[in-house]
Amino acid sequence: MVFADATEVLVAELAAYGVTDVYAVQSDGYAPLAWARSVAALLAAAEGNGHAVIAAGTDHGNEVLAHLGAITELPMAANCVSATAGADGGLDLVRQRWAGLLLEEAVLDGPVALLTVATDAVPPVPAAESALVAVHPVTLPLDGGDLVIRADEEPAGAGGASLATARVVVGGGRGVGSAEGFGPLEELAELLGGVVGVSRVVTSEGWRPHTQQVGQTGTKITPDLYLACGISGAIQHIAGCSGARHIIAINTDPAAPMMSRADYAVVGDLHEVIPALIAALRDR
Repeated sequence: MVFADATEVLVAELAAYGVTDVYAVQSDGYAPLAWARSVAALLAAAEGNGHAVIAAGTDHGNEVLAHLGAITELPMAANCVSATAGADGGLDLVRQRWAGLLLEEAVLDGPVALLTVATDAVPPVPAAESALVAVHPVTLPLDGGDLVIRADEEPAGAGGASLATARVVVGGGRGVGSAEGFGPLEELAELLGGVVGVSRVVTSEGWRPHTQQVGQTGTKITPDLYLACGISGAIQHIAGCSGARHIIAINTDPAAPMMSRADYAVVGDLHEVIPALIAALRDR
């Protein structure tokens, strides 16, 4: 089920992974309760032939499935990394907890399982050959009460990438010094095709919005590269960036915890290192 136009490009991509039926919901915007009602209607139409509803472990995916669980009174498990059939008919799950630092083994019992998959936890596996896809248009069952509260999130970086899905994140902490000091970090993020993330102290100072916070109480990121600039590396921040494949830290303090967590550490002033890096990238 997709909440978007079933374009030829989208259908072809889904077909490459063995999808045979696409239920395309026409929606003018994000409406979590209405989206959940449409999934519930599809489940009811399946008349017991639906066994699971799986969504991405994003803010939207978790919210929609939480609404779906409330509507259908079905159990829901978030941020799963594996699910296998249990001996007693339930599902044996492994899911991420504590921002991905811990893995929890759990059992989910219910006629239909509602699961969200942790970001980047399961690699996509193309089918042996593309499937023949049937597209089924679905009318969104809108109700006035479903849209009483509506939140819009602006993309946080180049190319419309969000902090949770960006492949490159340029992080800034107390060492940036001020709200104005993030200008070079934004420029570097744009050059690298990434987005800007921040530590908690930055949002507490009011330099950047909470939506850009990386950490236990912010967003858990899983980029290919995390460039941490002037970030000491408190355990709460490490909980949010531990999923990064590679970490580069820039800090004047060689003993900062983030420096020991990094694949590469640059001991230096970010106000000198970042402009030099930007200049090198522009020269190339």
